[in-house]
Amino acid sequence: MAAHVQRDMRDLAERIRAYIDLAEQREVRMPLGGTLFDVVISGSGDADAMVAAMDEIQVGACGPVIVEPDRGWLYWLVPPGTTARWEPHSFGVCVGAPHILTSPPLARDVPPGPYWLRPCVSDRLVPPIPLRSLLERIRPLPTPHESIAALLGISPA
Repeated sequence: MAAHVQRDMRDLAERIRAYIDLAEQREVRMPLGGTLFDVVISGSGDADAMVAAMDEIQVGACGPVIVEPDRGWLYWLVPPGTTARWEPHSFGVCVGAPHILTSPPLARDVPPGPYWLRPCVSDRLVPPIPLRSLLERIRPLPTPHESIAALLGISPA
């Protein structure tokens, strides 16, 4: 087998183990970028209203969203590669590879700790262009830029 095929199979096996861990009520560290997803981090503001607005935009239901109540953030799971196309935005930071997202167990839909406001469903992710517009319109607080920059060692927009 070619080296890249072996690496791809190893990556797939790691992802499958991660999903099994999620289903078994464990937090999982998921690599951003690659073939899974990137994440847009915004203030949680009125999280229920923001997700309800995305429900209307994204027919069927909003893609996956994690709430981190201790920081006041929402993690919107967006298609991989979004980071490369995401222009600086006052109310949302897009993060991809090489960073890691620790996701809560799939069944956790209430605090304490991070929880799923909208769980992962098949291959549905949040569309980044409508999300940008929503964040600009609603302007959720707190803005995450300085805190995220400090955590990730990057310069704020």
